[in-house]
Amino acid sequence: MRPVHYLGVFIPVAIALELAHAGPVVVFGAAALAVIPCAAVMGEATEAIAARTGPGIGGLLNVTFGNAPELIIAFFALIEGLQEVVKASIVGSIIGNILLVMGAAMVVGGLPREKQTFNRTAAHAQSAMLMLALVALVFPAIFQLIHGGGLPRVGVDEVDFGSDLEKLSFGVAIVLLISYAAGLIFSLRTHRAVFNPYDAKEEEAHHWPVRRAAVYLALAAVAVGVMSEILVGSISDASKDIGLSEFFVGVFVVAIVGNAAEHWVAVLVAAKDKMDLAVNIAIGSSAQIALFVAPLLVLLSFVVGDHPMALVFNGYELGALLFAVLIANLVTQDGESNWFEGVQLLSLYAVLGLVFYFA
Repeated sequence: MRPVHYLGVFIPVAIALELAHAGPVVVFGAAALAVIPCAAVMGEATEAIAARTGPGIGGLLNVTFGNAPELIIAFFALIEGLQEVVKASIVGSIIGNILLVMGAAMVVGGLPREKQTFNRTAAHAQSAMLMLALVALVFPAIFQLIHGGGLPRVGVDEVDFGSDLEKLSFGVAIVLLISYAAGLIFSLRTHRAVFNPYDAKEEEAHHWPVRRAAVYLALAAVAVGVMSEILVGSISDASKDIGLSEFFVGVFVVAIVGNAAEHWVAVLVAAKDKMDLAVNIAIGSSAQIALFVAPLLVLLSFVVGDHPMALVFNGYELGALLFAVLIANLVTQDGESNWFEGVQLLSLYAVLGLVFYFA
């Protein structure tokens, strides 16, 4: 049993606290900690199944379950009408993977070494996908501004932007999903060798059989669903009691919790000098959020909630997205990394944290 699994004790604790109507801060903290081991188990189970079913099904499983905790959390937030929290968590996941995860991986992997190398072609392909997603995510806001509208204010739960922007967001979501599907074909079929630099035979065989992994996957998904409902239900009151805005909680706390498993794995493999995998996890996960999770949530918002969610981000979110994606393209150009680059990424993440705290 890995240390992260011991956090599973918070699952019954969070349920008990919720039933006992405990303070929202305590409930939120317990539920947040409980999501982390669930995410870790989902990651391990997906890896175990993918190792035995081949890259095609493995890729599908990664799409379906890799960001499942965040998807589930965001879905419950949509039901509660917290659309701006959902958009904040999307932005938080993208900047968190690029700046926090990749920064931490470069520091941990680079400190004992002069430099680390990774596949520049694969990293650049992922970064290019991110750039496409950035344009798609920014232009609905530009449309809103050109037509005399304003961007959403920090602190609001949801904004009804009208049918034109809802239809535009729907169309953008479809294009992004098609682009992501094409990216899967590119990385898993036509250019598989570029994105799979390690020989599977060199990796340790996973100790979970497929049936056990499938059971663990299902149980973890159910647990994440329950914890997510508790987590989302306590966000508003907990953020007020702590003195943090829902905006800050969505960008930093919810995003980090929802991607806890991927964060841990990226840093771990970087320490083993597998920077190819670490960079692909960090950049690839950001691309998944932008090209798969965000548009899927837009489509889901047409089914749940008071009105569809338009892909119009506030000014802070747009600025963070712009600079994070530009930096992702910059640091992957030479196919090399060192610990100082990691420090710079972490420093920018800290600066954004300060800005979002005072926003």
